[in-house]
Amino acid sequence: MLEVCQKSDYVGSTEFILNTITQAPPNTHWLVGTELNLVSRLAEEMKPQGKVVQFMAPTVCMCSTMQRIDPQHLAWTLENLAEGTVVNQIKVPEHEAELARIALDRMLAVS
Repeated sequence: MLEVCQKSDYVGSTEFILNTITQAPPNTHWLVGTELNLVSRLAEEMKPQGKVVQFMAPTVCMCSTMQRIDPQHLAWTLENLAEGTVVNQIKVPEHEAELARIALDRMLAVS
């Protein structure tokens, strides 16, 4: 992943991707490595400007849970947390968790 980021023209958050492509000149081409539904939606929105937005992976492996980030699932998660039940907990090794904390701290510092 680091090698891909180092060779990329742009690396950033979802908001960064949306802003960069939205503000780009017409008739430009974009290869995007993020969640498929976002890329598909962005591709449709950019068509009138002649911008081509494509999914980066040669084979599509759709994230089966990212599309569930909607008000209903958020409410369900929060209701469970309020009752003391943790659902869909994700655990990563401590070293990776520490690197993720550093990345999040840096993103919050610049926002």
